[in-house]
Amino acid sequence: KMAGAWTRKEGKNPAGGLNAKGRASLRAEGHNIKRPVSAQEAHHSEMAAGRRRSFCARMQGMKKQLTSAATAHDPNSRINKSLRKWDCR
Repeated sequence: KMAGAWTRKEGKNPAGGLNAKGRASLRAEGHNIKRPVSAQEAHHSEMAAGRRRSFCARMQGMKKQLTSAATAHDPNSRINKSLRKWDCR
């Protein structure tokens, strides 16, 4: 059996995150996926702001500990694309 599209290239958006096929495969596995929260959207909802803060803190910690120096500074790495998508600084 093949892994879900969200784990393969065909389910990933080149600009970062997942495309429609990737989101559909993740939902089919029972995950409750939500779209990224930008800084602008976080101003309108405290719940969205908390979700964004949590994601940014978690991903920046992963970037610091789990990536090589080359990946950490590569603007095209998946982790840097996701941090940009969420407007993390």
